[in-house]
Amino acid sequence: MSQLAILLLAAGSSSRMAPRDKLMEKVNGQPLLGLMSHRAMQTGLSSFVTIPSHSHPRAAHVGNAIPIEVPDAAEGMGISIRTGIAALPDAIEAVLILPADMPEIETQDLLHMAKQYSSDDPQILRACTIDGTPGHPVLFPRRYFEELLTLSGDSGARSVLKNQPVKLVTLLGMRAVTDLDTPESWAIWRANKN
Repeated sequence: MSQLAILLLAAGSSSRMAPRDKLMEKVNGQPLLGLMSHRAMQTGLSSFVTIPSHSHPRAAHVGNAIPIEVPDAAEGMGISIRTGIAALPDAIEAVLILPADMPEIETQDLLHMAKQYSSDDPQILRACTIDGTPGHPVLFPRRYFEELLTLSGDSGARSVLKNQPVKLVTLLGMRAVTDLDTPESWAIWRANKN
């Protein structure tokens, strides 16, 4: 598994949370980005985090993960993925991509996804809920990196997922689809946690 990496996407504007920053919201007593970076690092896999700039407040919360600056992040998630993929070392043979606003994704979920990967049969693996609803993270073998390097706009890697075979990997409950983008979604999630 040492040739796998994790790429956390944390360069977006968080515009639907304005004026708050969803990745700086506290979860378990720390900013969400810090928590997600820690969980990624706990896997033992090389971990990278896209951020708007090295001077952005988020940069202080990437922990031991490697920050990747995305100065034109306003273009959307596509540029964030593109920039992150371009920065990966040549030795990486597959990458787990995860938006950083998914607080229910645990270290064991990332490890579970990584363990499903086989270099003998490198295919896209996508996390899904217990009822089969696809979500995140998504594991892309290197043979798809070239396609990921052409992404643009804010639809992420949907075009790649639509045009390539994808194997679903079930995670517990609704973890694979619980992303928190708005004050309302944060409030509901926190209420359900208590």
